Amino acid sequence: MTIALIALFGGLGAAARFVVDGLVRTRWNSGFPVGTVAVNITGSLLMGVLTGAAIAGAIGGVGLEAATIGFCAGYTTFSTAMVETVRLVQGGAYRRALGNVLGTGIAVVAAVAAGLALAAALF
Repeated sequence: MTIALIALFGGLGAAARFVVDGLVRTRWNSGFPVGTVAVNITGSLLMGVLTGAAIAGAIGGVGLEAATIGFCAGYTTFSTAMVETVRLVQGGAYRRALGNVLGTGIAVVAAVAAGLALAAALF
């Protein structure tokens, strides 16, 4: 049952990533992978909230596993972020590539911290 829920939530996360990435790229077509960055930041924020809720005892068990291992893992996409970084390098956009790696790295850590703080305030 746990594996089935994780798989279901993983699929939902991947579908959500597809939708969010598409919406963001449609709105901000800049040659920079804004959609992937947005997905990874929002997914990291959600992971922080869920982790904080788990620390507070507000969520646990299969629900936590489905949400984190399933949805968040299906939603976030660091492998795509790195492929996009390599493509930027291959296209000669070195500053954008560096900005993607450093900016994403810093932003996702900040998003997890913000999520943990939000959960601490809520739970």
